[in-house]
Amino acid sequence: MSERQESDRLMARPWEAVVPDADREVYDLAGLGRSGGLGARPALLVIDVQHRTLGPRGMTVKDAIRASYPTACGTAGWDAVSRIADVVTASRGGGVPVIHAHVAPKTRIPAGQMNAKVPAIDSSDSSAYESPRATAPRAGELVVLKDHSSAFFGTSLASSLVALRVDTLLVAGCTTSGCVRASVVDAVSFNFHVAVLEECIYDRSWFAHCASLFDISRKYGDVVTQEQALDYIQGLTKSSRTGNDGKHVPAPASTAAPPRGGA
Repeated sequence: MSERQESDRLMARPWEAVVPDADREVYDLAGLGRSGGLGARPALLVIDVQHRTLGPRGMTVKDAIRASYPTACGTAGWDAVSRIADVVTASRGGGVPVIHAHVAPKTRIPAGQMNAKVPAIDSSDSSAYESPRATAPRAGELVVLKDHSSAFFGTSLASSLVALRVDTLLVAGCTTSGCVRASVVDAVSFNFHVAVLEECIYDRSWFAHCASLFDISRKYGDVVTQEQALDYIQGLTKSSRTGNDGKHVPAPASTAAPPRGGA
């Protein structure tokens, strides 16, 4: 067993059950999975935590799809909401900007080719695009409306992050295999440090969730626990958030991120 596999085992990473040892050995051999570290000026990016990705509280994903929206993730989403809310509260209290990326109301015109592939993204129900109270944007917080998977594509997010002098994105929300992954890839492409909060993201598919987390951890960003993220936020000094001291914070142990470059 490699050092990375032993680390994953000790941390009980969610992808252990779905990613074969042989595949992990290939990634180890290729040198994929080094920590990218975290910067000194983070923002929390909460992606698509809206009723359309949740459905009624307490329902399984299948029941939620039948009862409400084809895009609903059921209990996996609601289980994550309370943990996301804790990180949102800590970020607000610690002076870390909270940014919300939301699916814009869909029609066949802005949905384009995405609609041809996934007609379920259409919804005429305006309440589908609202957020649960626990994670809803506050006055003054940036809300980015997006028509596609990535929170960066066709939006002003990158420009806003530059204006805020952000160097690190803490990522929560959904879906792991869709909008989270697409946003993470774009964030790294813009040279932001990225940390995906393991218990604060969700997907309608456990397999897709785990496989995407593994891929993100080995090539695009650090995958950290909620506890590690909270410790990081609480450990930031006021000067490191408001100054320009170039402070660099190593990522928590047993996370993974790539060296920069295509993979």
